[in-house]
Amino acid sequence: MFTPLDPPIETLTTGVVVVGAGAAGLATALNLAPCQVVVLAHGPAATGWAQGGIAAATGPDDSPAFHAADTAAAGAGLVDPLVAALVTAAGPGCIDWLQSAGVTFDRGTDGRPARGLEAAHGRARILHAGGDATGRAILAALTARAAAAPHIRRLDNAEATALLTDARGRIAGIIVDLTGRRLMIRTPAVVLATGGIGGLYAQSTNPPGATGRGLALAARIGARLRDLEFVQFHPTAMDLGGDPMPLASEAIRGAGAVLIDGAGRPVMAGTPGGDLAPRDVVARQVAATIDAGDRVFLDARAAIGPGFAERFPTAAAACRTAGIDPASQPIPVAPAAHYHMGGIAVDLAGRTGIPGLWAAGEVAATGLHGANRLASNSLLEALVCGGWVARDILSTSPDARAPVIRPALRTGRAGTGEGAVAIGRLRTAMSRQAGVLRDAAGLDQLISLAAAMEADPHLPAAIADRALVCRLIAEAARNRPDSIGAHQRADATPPRPPGAPPCPCLISLIFPTSWWSRSCARL
Repeated sequence: MFTPLDPPIETLTTGVVVVGAGAAGLATALNLAPCQVVVLAHGPAATGWAQGGIAAATGPDDSPAFHAADTAAAGAGLVDPLVAALVTAAGPGCIDWLQSAGVTFDRGTDGRPARGLEAAHGRARILHAGGDATGRAILAALTARAAAAPHIRRLDNAEATALLTDARGRIAGIIVDLTGRRLMIRTPAVVLATGGIGGLYAQSTNPPGATGRGLALAARIGARLRDLEFVQFHPTAMDLGGDPMPLASEAIRGAGAVLIDGAGRPVMAGTPGGDLAPRDVVARQVAATIDAGDRVFLDARAAIGPGFAERFPTAAAACRTAGIDPASQPIPVAPAAHYHMGGIAVDLAGRTGIPGLWAAGEVAATGLHGANRLASNSLLEALVCGGWVARDILSTSPDARAPVIRPALRTGRAGTGEGAVAIGRLRTAMSRQAGVLRDAAGLDQLISLAAAMEADPHLPAAIADRALVCRLIAEAARNRPDSIGAHQRADATPPRPPGAPPCPCLISLIFPTSWWSRSCARL
């Protein structure tokens, strides 16, 4: 059911609202000084869960051009080369900025930041802090810096529920739920930095709150979304019965660990790149082994052994909780939804096409990742693009005086139990029908289920938004009949001729009530 917007209990006015308090959101807010900024934090940020590290070409044998080439290769031909060149060129400066903000990277024997190797990287360029706690270290440093910044006001337990526009379609404000209280913030500028969509899946490495709320907020006011079909599944989520599934970082395989089946046979034998092949390749092989009735394990006994806990403390702690000693036992793993390459279509300044609305981080689709993200590029993108968004906002002078068009907001009567059942059905359907391998029949079933939940007046707005995002992901996957990168169809159209590039024009453009695609002729 939809009801007119009730008068909010409280009204604020500010220069910019940043929705999200992870790497992208905080980098944006910090770089917006001296503009007054309100940061909305709702649940744990996925940044704090990032274990793999941050990629940057800082070694003497490396360069941003090499980094960009690896990014393009992993993205299966759909990476925007200009975006890749600019983001990777900004990498070394981003590392310097993080160190000035208080991040201490792990050091090698020469006293310089140690550089690790991860899948599909041609050079050792991954920097870590605290072993596999890089995201936590970065988030802690940025959070402390933001807390000390006089231009930033942080609101915790703050869930954005609707974007407000004026009569000309420009951003004029945002509605926020503060643990039962409703707040309207008048602002001419909103930055969505809400993270990803992994929480929509039953098997996920993301925080439970990563349900694509930013995509829904943007879609409902007409912002363009693109490439939603490209969901990256991490091949080595630890299959220990947890929800979310703890992650066995790519860096563990970079240190020499191998994937084996139940009989101890190497799972990736004969595959180019082996255990360090691109994530989509490894995830498909792991999934195929499991679907055949076997199990898959990450074996670090020979390569890392007793040093596992010191090098990878986060993964070791999860193993200990499950009664596993990775120094002497292999770790059971399975693919899980991990990162969304698609999102709100943005330009190099993070502009969405809706005046006054920007996006940064995982919720944005910049063109950097193409059909498959290169490991450890996400933190780099979030930090670099957050800075670009801030620079663009500071260069504009939006008018905050326009009257707000107050939308009708959805309410619902579903109790906690009924809502939990609906969420569980959606998550199961997403893993089964929009997972590592998809087909038309399964996607059609998922679209029907999500559309029915989206239209159910008894379900609350938060579940309707989940259903909307699930439907849009499924429609985008249904609309792309071929297999490429992280999007694999069991019923794929015939493969393109050898050497023919993938069609870069087949880009899903999703709107609130309809979608279409632009496709060039098949070569």
